[in-house]
Amino acid sequence: MKEADPRMHSAEHVLTGALIQMFQCGRPFTTHLEKKKSKADYHFTRELTAEEVREIERRVNDVVQQDLIVREEFVPRPEAANRFVLDRLPEEVGDIVRIVHIGDFDACPCSGVHVRSTREIGVFRIVSTTFEDGALRVRFKLGTE
Repeated sequence: MKEADPRMHSAEHVLTGALIQMFQCGRPFTTHLEKKKSKADYHFTRELTAEEVREIERRVNDVVQQDLIVREEFVPRPEAANRFVLDRLPEEVGDIVRIVHIGDFDACPCSGVHVRSTREIGVFRIVSTTFEDGALRVRFKLGTE
């Protein structure tokens, strides 16, 4: 399995945390994380408005600027299953599940690589969003300014 860029992977966690706070949606059902541009697909009911896109970007960049520590916690699978949905974890994860915490902003089971603190992510920008057949796709990039 190809490892995602740590900045993009961490940015997806912050993006998802913002979407969950704003819309009470779940975590993405698919992601494609690349160094230049990434996308995440969420079960959703409609397209986002331009104002909502700007608010998501603002929230993500606020979290980035807070320089939150990204830490990991290891918990037994039954405990993790009581706290989180484990559907997207690879089978080889085993009996101990790693939970990635972005400060107190977001936490989820994850086997990917991440930055040490959110400031390493850089500037987050949503390139586009589309809605089709109950799926919201968010395409995003990272920059330095």
